[in-house]
Amino acid sequence: MSSGPSAPGSSGSGSAAFERLVVERARAAERLTALRLEFARLLEYSADVGADDEHDIEGASMPFEREQLRATLRQAAGKAEEIDAAFARLAAGTYGTCTLCGQPMGAGRLEARPAARTCARCA
Repeated sequence: MSSGPSAPGSSGSGSAAFERLVVERARAAERLTALRLEFARLLEYSADVGADDEHDIEGASMPFEREQLRATLRQAAGKAEEIDAAFARLAAGTYGTCTLCGQPMGAGRLEARPAARTCARCA
């Protein structure tokens, strides 16, 4: 039974790359869910203590925490988008090929960063 075609630039099979991406996407989804829940709780807490951040016991830390969490959420969403783009490259047959120089990335790079778009040289 064949394990699928090899991804360009990798010594692994296409199905192995797919499995790595599935695992990475599941982790990213879990992280996004946890961060969204944390953000909702933070907003709920903010509403409970009032909108006056200046006179809040927490002081300026509440707005800072909200912005920090927003930034972390954006970063996690970006990672999920990178993984989705890697799935698209896998489906198109270009997974494992550097999007800048067009050279194979190599199995080590793809094992370390399954959603990588570029080879180590171009990164």
